[in-house]
Amino acid sequence: MKANAKNIRISPKKLRVVAEVIRGMNAEQALKFLKFAPKKGADLLYKVVHSAVSNAVHNDSQKADELMIDTLIITKGIVYKRGRPVSRGRMHPILKRTSNVKLELQVK
Repeated sequence: MKANAKNIRISPKKLRVVAEVIRGMNAEQALKFLKFAPKKGADLLYKVVHSAVSNAVHNDSQKADELMIDTLIITKGIVYKRGRPVSRGRMHPILKRTSNVKLELQVK
């Protein structure tokens, strides 16, 4: 009853704000919260939680209303390095950060 998402195009710092709220929550409550939360990270985490619940229901024959979020780990992914040209032929770096999400569910 796991789901992973790698190299999601949002910084881990922004994603952890939403993850702190749903950590330890019932899976169905978390999906309801994430559906209407006004953050970009909420939409991305919704897909991961929904995938984990679907995996549990179809692969392990669990009931969706008995699942809870056991582990939710947000780590940093790869960093896309871009640049902004400035005077005298130089460049200021722009770092586009990504996140990795590891989610595990457990039965109540």
